[in-house]
Amino acid sequence: MSWAAHELESYILHRHTRTQVSYLAILVGCLSPDMLTKLPVYGLEIGSLVIRPEHPWEYHRGWPGVGPTHSLMYAVLLGLLVLWLFKSREWALGLFIGTAAHVLTDCFDSVGVMLFFPFTEQHYTTGMWAYAAQAGRYGDAAAYYGSLGLVWDLFWLAVLLLNWRSLRSSYFFEKVAPGDPAWAWLRERAHAPDRVLLALYRCYFVYGACRIFGWTLWAHGRQGAPMDWGWNGPYWVDKATVEQTGGLELLGTSVTGFTGLVVTCWLLWLAAGRRLWLRTPPYAPAEPEPVAVPAPREPLEAKSAERS
Repeated sequence: MSWAAHELESYILHRHTRTQVSYLAILVGCLSPDMLTKLPVYGLEIGSLVIRPEHPWEYHRGWPGVGPTHSLMYAVLLGLLVLWLFKSREWALGLFIGTAAHVLTDCFDSVGVMLFFPFTEQHYTTGMWAYAAQAGRYGDAAAYYGSLGLVWDLFWLAVLLLNWRSLRSSYFFEKVAPGDPAWAWLRERAHAPDRVLLALYRCYFVYGACRIFGWTLWAHGRQGAPMDWGWNGPYWVDKATVEQTGGLELLGTSVTGFTGLVVTCWLLWLAAGRRLWLRTPPYAPAEPEPVAVPAPREPLEAKSAERS
């Protein structure tokens, strides 16, 4: 799992999407696979009741479990559901983009994701850093920022800083706000001033950056976690892994999964997606109503001259 990349990648995805899309939907999509599903991973305490799966990685990324939320099919169905319920192209597309990005980003730890579920339960992973949620929140943080997970988060922070124009106020008011009715609702119904809207837009950049440096200082300064620059590190944590699949078997399951995903998406598009898309017009911000300007009054001197 990634600790800050999911927040930071939303800005980059919005800037490089060549059609009108909601930034807020991309952000929600980047967070959606872990919403609610991640609460029991580290252990959830409600009074005397403690909810904690015996094997967090199986619950979080596997099946049976909530692993299907980390699949491309979940991204497709979520976008289609929002298009049907809320009639918003911008939110449907944004949720699909953000959720798919989260799924692909989580392929880099040692457990990976079931990318083509339900057509195959094959996990896809590069094993760049260790999945260590079984060590608890603090153990996982120390393991993540004591390995190449730190490099991964710094990579996304660097990419975002190279795209610094996406954080400018002009970009927000010219590109972000006009493409999403949520900002107009906040301005008109919640009476949020523009400076508050801009702060809300930038807050996940600040949150993600602070999370990187805060947890890194905690892990190495207070916790004394040694840094491991090796692949699939750190060496000192009991990492979770999945069973490795041979080359030919992996190729076969990948072809099956990819084919099943493409065919199903095409059938969904023909059955409902195309009709919903065509019936949903792009969002266009309302033009401000013209203000009636009273005609200028004639000077009193001119009226006196006419009477005389």
